[in-house]
Amino acid sequence: MESRHLFTFLVVVEVGSFTRAAQRLDYAQSSITAQIQALEAELGTPLFDRMNKKILLTDAGRRLLPYAQEISKMHALAKDAIRSDAEMSGTLTIGAPESLAAFRLPNIIREYRKHHPAVKIILKPGACSELLEMIRSGALDIAFLLQPELEDRELHMETLVYEKMAMIAPIDHPLVGRAHIVPEDLRTETILHTESGCTYRTLFEQYLNSHGIFPDPSLEFWSIEAIKQCVMAGLGISFLPLVAVERELQEHKLARLDWDDREQQVYTQLSYHLKKWQSPALDAFLKIVHRHATEWQDAPLINTV
Repeated sequence: MESRHLFTFLVVVEVGSFTRAAQRLDYAQSSITAQIQALEAELGTPLFDRMNKKILLTDAGRRLLPYAQEISKMHALAKDAIRSDAEMSGTLTIGAPESLAAFRLPNIIREYRKHHPAVKIILKPGACSELLEMIRSGALDIAFLLQPELEDRELHMETLVYEKMAMIAPIDHPLVGRAHIVPEDLRTETILHTESGCTYRTLFEQYLNSHGIFPDPSLEFWSIEAIKQCVMAGLGISFLPLVAVERELQEHKLARLDWDDREQQVYTQLSYHLKKWQSPALDAFLKIVHRHATEWQDAPLINTV
């Protein structure tokens, strides 16, 4: 079974078309067809159904898919393993929620790219629950999570730093300067939410709900930057990681309310599958992560209340 046939099979599955697969791989379409036919002949069964100009995986194709994905990964890892650090290449697929992708990872990735420019980095955003499933399935090499501390028998789960949260408001909001904001103070407030499935949003809503406060769930944003701009414009208040709003607080573009976040404690955690072999590229990345995490732990919390 030739690895190039399996790789072509994976590309066809990804793009959903022999024509698009040929464009992606810069092959003639007849070459794509021939490779798939050769693979089907070797396995003795069709891998795709051709119906109404669409291609769908057969049951055999669905069974082959995870093995083809694993063989493709091991092929790439084998090439990485025999290269020296000076020639380190390959691909790292990293998952992270937006807050960490935007405010924790850029410096790490910049340093890594400086030392290992040949390594391709793919950064995939997602909710923590989605990222955990992607780690389990092998779709990610490593994930950064923002959630309460968690243990998992299948996964390496490492706490990097406690992330302080901040309730932010426009600088002229009536609650600014008031000591000890409590849930009842928020009963009539407009709260701008992060996306559904965000761990700290869930913790915050559960805490408010336990006190009989049920914010309107319709004001939902995918972008933290959009939330900050809307808060500055006076459209409401929000609950975000402090690291995501430090600059605006220091510049007095936003105000931080005196909110006790002990019921909503979250941590930046690092996760990868325990059975996944650590390539030299991943090992080098982890070393940089740990160095930066030490700096995060040592950094003083700003006084923005």
